[in-house]
Parts: sequence; structure tokens; C-alpha cells
Amino acid sequence: MNNNLQNSKQQATVIKPRTGILLINLGTPDAPRTREVRAYLRSLLSCDRVLDINPVWRWLLLNLIVLPFRPKKSAKAYQEIWLEEGSPLLVYSQKLKNALALQFSEDNISVEIGMQCGKPTIKSAVDRLRKEECDRIIVLPMYPQYSSSTYGSAVEDLYKEVLHDWNMPQLKFIPPFYSDSRFIGAWARIGLPFLEKKPDHVLFSFHSLPIRHLEKSDLSGNWCKNNHDCCLELVNENRNCYSAQCFHTAKLIAERYNLSADEWSVSFQSRFGREEWIKPDTEMHLARLAENGVKKIVVFCPAFVSDCLETLEEIGIRAAAHFRKHGGEELKLIPSLNDHPEWVHTLTSIIRQQLAG
Repeated sequence: MNNNLQNSKQQATVIKPRTGILLINLGTPDAPRTREVRAYLRSLLSCDRVLDINPVWRWLLLNLIVLPFRPKKSAKAYQEIWLEEGSPLLVYSQKLKNALALQFSEDNISVEIGMQCGKPTIKSAVDRLRKEECDRIIVLPMYPQYSSSTYGSAVEDLYKEVLHDWNMPQLKFIPPFYSDSRFIGAWARIGLPFLEKKPDHVLFSFHSLPIRHLEKSDLSGNWCKNNHDCCLELVNENRNCYSAQCFHTAKLIAERYNLSADEWSVSFQSRFGREEWIKPDTEMHLARLAENGVKKIVVFCPAFVSDCLETLEEIGIRAAAHFRKHGGEELKLIPSLNDHPEWVHTLTSIIRQQLAG
């Protein structure tokens, strides 16, 4: 009997769940035209994690103020940066996906990308992984720092897609990587040629958020002081604070170059509406730097892993012109991580770490 039991154990089939990798990013309009931009903005700003206000006020703001006017202006901005292959964010994201697929091809691991707004959708990406019979999905929201409006909404959007699956896949989320030494190292290496030219100043510009988002992230209820002082150092009390994570990312990159405190600074861009957002505002900060004698400046945008409207147009074109208008001579935007080999290597390492875990 023992021999029969042993034989049955030897004959037992070992089934390993198939693994897929899902990259999630915010998304982009399908075309640099008013109609497509309007559809994109409607999808983006309808999310209650992005516009966390009363639903009635959100509807009024969207349909009476934002959507009638902003799409035309934004469409013109997209036209400034649109590539022959399409939107930069989508083009670079697809190239990154393809590069990662090569890295994991021998492991029989599929890689897909899904956009929260626009195409390819998260649903289409999950459907493709389902067809590949992936029972386990490693999920990487492409947001280095945590905010409820980006990383949080990505998690929520994905769960909405799989919530009613009969065979629920095993989801494993890679946490925000704002302080990961591999992420910091990739930025430092990509930026090195720009720093070797000895700019007068190095600016780290991050996407801004309403102050209320920071206050809502303060679990203690008494740490957030609505000023820079409580964000300059990352500690246990502000570990969920987007602003503190941004300052920490900038500090770690600056340390790689041995920059002194007066050689670099942090600012926040992409404000929306009239309420109070994280300061200093990037354009105002650039004006002050230029008026104080800074002639040549380089700008990192470490909240974005792919070049997009906010980097290429807002910083590379608009902010550069604003800097020159106030007396500066040259603003150089450091390209984002995109599909740079350093970034492909970094993500491969981060994902393999999760697979091993």
C-alpha cells in the first residue's frame, strides 16, 4: 500500500499558475483633436478620486466650466508634441511593454499595458491576459509616488474589472517605487549627460495636487501643516504623503550627484482650478530663479515615467519660454525614463523580485 501511495504521488501533476504582468498608466486622448480630448478629460475628471468633491458640484464643474472650454486649448497643446506614431505617452508605453516582453519571453510570462483613460483599456489588457490563462497577475501602476488620484485609482479601476470574475485572478501589486534605489539610479544615469554640462541649477518638478489630498492622507489628523516644513523629511507620520514622497525622490537623486542644498530645488506643476494646491508652482518658481540670476537650468520630472503632455509641452515648451521671458537663457528638460535600457533593466529587476517573492 505504501508503494502504491508513493507511486501516486510521483504521478501527481504539478500545476503552476501562469503569470502575467500588467502595466497601468493614466492614458491619453486618441487624437490631438478637441472631440477626443473632451472624451479623455470627461473620463479622467469623472473619477471621484481625482475630483473628490460632491457629485453634483463635479457634474456642474465638468459640464459647465471644464468641458466647454478646456478641450480646445488642450488639443492645441497635444498637437505641439504629437508623434507620427501617436501620443508620446502611448508610443513610449508600448515600446516599454515590448521591451519587457522580450525580457520575460523565456519565462512564458505575458506583458500587457492598460490605460485608465483611453486605449488600450484596462479591460482589454485583462481580457488578453485571461486568454493567455494567466491565474496570477503582477500589477505595476506606473506612478512612482503614491496618491489616491493616481495609484489609488489604478488599483480601484483594476478591481472593478475583475471583481465579478468567476475565477478571480491572484493580483500582486508592486508598491510605489519613489525611493527604490534602482529607480533613483535610472534617473541619475539618464540625467548625467545634462549635469555634466554644469547647469546653474537643477529643478525637480512634480505634478501638483490639491492640499486637501495631502490632508486626507494624514492618518494622524495632526501632522499635515499645509506648508513645506512637514514634507521636507519623510518620516513615519507622513509616509502616505505624496508631497513628502516627492521631496524624498528629489533628495535621493540630488544625492547621487552630490548637489549642495542651494544647487537644486523642488516645485509642482499642472495645477487645475482655483483652490490651493501644493507649492511652489513651477512657473512662478522658474521666474524667481531667473530673476535671481539663474541662466541655465535642467529640469527632472520624476513623477512621470513616460514623456507626455505634462513633460514635453508644459515643461519643455511652455515653462522654457516662461523661464526665458524672466531673464533665463536655457531650460533643458531631461527626457523621462520611457523605454530607455536603464529603465527596462530597472523594471525587469523590480518585477523579478516580486516573482521571487
